[in-house]
Amino acid sequence: MQEHHFDVTTDDGEMPTWVMRPDGDGPYPVVLFLMDAPGMRQELRDMAMRLATSGYYVMTSQLYYRTVREYCLFEDPEGGRDRMYELMNALPNDLVDADAAAMLRHARSDAAADETNVGVVGYCMSGPMAISVAAANPGVVKAAASMHGVRLATDKPDSPHLRVAAVTGEVYVAHAELDTHIDEAQVAEFEAALHAADATGWVERYPGIDHGFTFPSRGQIYDRMGAETHWERLLHVFSRNLA
Repeated sequence: MQEHHFDVTTDDGEMPTWVMRPDGDGPYPVVLFLMDAPGMRQELRDMAMRLATSGYYVMTSQLYYRTVREYCLFEDPEGGRDRMYELMNALPNDLVDADAAAMLRHARSDAAADETNVGVVGYCMSGPMAISVAAANPGVVKAAASMHGVRLATDKPDSPHLRVAAVTGEVYVAHAELDTHIDEAQVAEFEAALHAADATGWVERYPGIDHGFTFPSRGQIYDRMGAETHWERLLHVFSRNLA
């Protein structure tokens, strides 16, 4: 396995980025692994590496780079959640679409990457962003997954439930039954929009578990069986769609 760290140049600055991929020449299908609200950290890079071991060229970036070069909630006891929400709320979907475009431009320059075969996955904050990136790249993004994602159906014009009709690949949404960051009505509204769209996919409700269940560092919130099920679903979605 290989890991490379570098900056990707965007219209707004230099975005710290990591690539994990298997040894060998490739080219490997590209997966954009979007960070969650607490920020870039080793745990995310380890998850990206686990995904890469299945044969993918995985890219993950520090999406808060417009404001801070480094940030992690768990390493910022003074700023706390107020700082996290400040950074999160300053990052609308269209900016992440632009960042994803910059990541894919880099992938086009790397012979080890197959930038025509793309998947995207997001967690928490970036769950809806994964849907947005898929909608912004029809025909290129073949699969998009939202894991305990928030803001799936809002009153804003960039709401995922309004944009899912533009997605041409498969969509998978994992919703934690006890998640207090998004209510069931939002999930149901997104699910109805997905079924009405040309995109294929499904919403799965994980019973008895809470937001953040995929992350081992979350203590009692982490659910081992739920987390392993999310890996099974994610790998199946990508293997079905990324040649």
